[in-house]
Amino acid sequence: MRITDLLKKQGISIGATPGSKREAIDLLVNLHQKCGNLKDVSAYKDGILAREGMGTTAIGMEVAIPHAKSEAVKAPALTAITVPGGVDYESPDGAPCKLIFMIAATTDGDVHLEVLARLMQMLMHEDFTAKLKAAKTPEEFLKVIDDQESVQFPDEVKEAAPAQSSGYRVLAVTACPTGIAHTYMAAEALAKAGEQMGITIKVETNGSGGAKNVLTAEEIAGCDGIIIAADKSVETARFNGKPVYSTKVADGIHKPEELINKIINGEAPVFHSDKAASASAGPADNESFGRKLYKHLMNGVSHMLPFVVAGGIFIAIAFLIDAAMGAPQDGNFGSATPVAAWFKAIGGAAFGFMLPILSGFIAMSIADRPGLLVGIVGGSLAAVGSTFAAPGGDSTSVSGFLGALLAGFLAGWLMKMLEKLCDNLPRALEGIKPVLIYPLAGLGIVGVMMCAVNPIMGLINTGMTNGVTEMSKNPALIVPLCALLASMMAIDMGGPFNKAAYVTAAGLLANSPNNATYMIMAAVMIGGMVPPIAIALSTTIFKNRWSADERKNGPVNFIMGLSFITEGAIPYAAGHPLQVIPSCIVGSAAAGALSALFGCTLMAPHGGIFVLPTIGNPLLYFLALAIGSALGMIMLTILKRPIEQK
Repeated sequence: MRITDLLKKQGISIGATPGSKREAIDLLVNLHQKCGNLKDVSAYKDGILAREGMGTTAIGMEVAIPHAKSEAVKAPALTAITVPGGVDYESPDGAPCKLIFMIAATTDGDVHLEVLARLMQMLMHEDFTAKLKAAKTPEEFLKVIDDQESVQFPDEVKEAAPAQSSGYRVLAVTACPTGIAHTYMAAEALAKAGEQMGITIKVETNGSGGAKNVLTAEEIAGCDGIIIAADKSVETARFNGKPVYSTKVADGIHKPEELINKIINGEAPVFHSDKAASASAGPADNESFGRKLYKHLMNGVSHMLPFVVAGGIFIAIAFLIDAAMGAPQDGNFGSATPVAAWFKAIGGAAFGFMLPILSGFIAMSIADRPGLLVGIVGGSLAAVGSTFAAPGGDSTSVSGFLGALLAGFLAGWLMKMLEKLCDNLPRALEGIKPVLIYPLAGLGIVGVMMCAVNPIMGLINTGMTNGVTEMSKNPALIVPLCALLASMMAIDMGGPFNKAAYVTAAGLLANSPNNATYMIMAAVMIGGMVPPIAIALSTTIFKNRWSADERKNGPVNFIMGLSFITEGAIPYAAGHPLQVIPSCIVGSAAAGALSALFGCTLMAPHGGIFVLPTIGNPLLYFLALAIGSALGMIMLTILKRPIEQK
């Protein structure tokens, strides 16, 4: 969806003169009303003010983007104003806002997030923002946006240009487990590098909203090679016979020129897909065994996360409702009132799919579709604790998260072996293999396997859960654990260490929701929030340590940090690793330790400030966040010397 599809000429006011933030909001809401975007002006305005009450939507750089999802909105829409004199919008960098967009979104879908993400990508270009501020008419304002979208998102306005006979054409696919930050950062870096090198390049993004800018069969046939910068499996059977270079998504961000040169110089191996090969597995010619394990794991984690996040938040809402109604905190807590019971039942249904989905998509990443059944069933058997004596489940043998991981990998590898064994069957049986032989044999294999391993894994799982519960009773033990997990969130900011800490916390939360696991979840989230905020503080307060571009982009990290998007700090960590990474690790560890020391808890597994009601001791939690962020900023200021400003 393009910005120019949502923004009408009547919804733009050039040269506005609001005297305050409230007047600016009133003006933008009135523009929405003028365009016929609202069913209830008062209700929509209340939504905007409620969002501002959670924290300013000014992002720095003299820009603000207020937004709200509301039943009062007829259809997704935008309004915009330019304020030459500026208006105080409580911006993180203290600068008055001269350019303000207001997003009106309906409650179905996440259009506001898509629009917000697109605006953020476009506003990162300083010349584009300057042109918008200087526009003299609404028509000129719209043209500036249309021109920028045409340059930045060319696939939406015209078919990809054919390859130039005198040059090279490179295709790429980017993907990360969550499909948010790394995916698009790698795509942007590769596109910019291709432009600077004079190489025509097209990048497909496998983000959280599905594949975008999808590579066509004609483009694949005519290209010189494909780069796969991904931390999860992507569909690669279509690349059969083409040079393919597979690497981690971080290399797409930090080494785009090097990756493009791999294709140009003929250094990428030719990928061959055979009938037993997984259509979703990446080419293995240049990948280590550990790298393959990580990609299979991340494929499971990326599919699991939506179930964990949405289900966990619904369950947290159920607890909040019962707490507000004064329900006793007994075994029925969370279901004592009808409304709470509804939220808990729906959230529990989503949360219950966590382990089967994790296991299923790990197995599918290894063995393609034949692995999906055995993986899902294996994860389900791990969740209930099936044994030979109690195939319906035994509470003492529940192997939980660890069992589901084991089930996913073993099921996938066993199905790969079964596929190879079946290669010698008569061709007449080819059609029944995927619908009868694989499912039937796979189900029997996974049933025997999980009934055998569940008692052992169950003991380990129970020991871990009991150990964490006991640790929570002793601050001398729980505080260091929370500090360690929080620091891991800052080591690679979205990479393996970060995901390991997050998955550990989410797994404990799913297996045994209690005060101990809530404390660990709180520490992990605060550890992921610190790095972007520390960067934003440093670029705002100690400007002489940063280049003009780094200072310009720094304030955006306030929003990313408060939204629990650690990846906002990656560009700074990539440019100054010896200064940024240690500072962020120390700040995150301190915040995690303080969060545990203050007894802060978190019932929801994601959300940042947007799940504030689910945080126990919220004031102390934000104090821990502020101290950790400030400590990271101070250490960064000490380690990073002032630079000569040009």
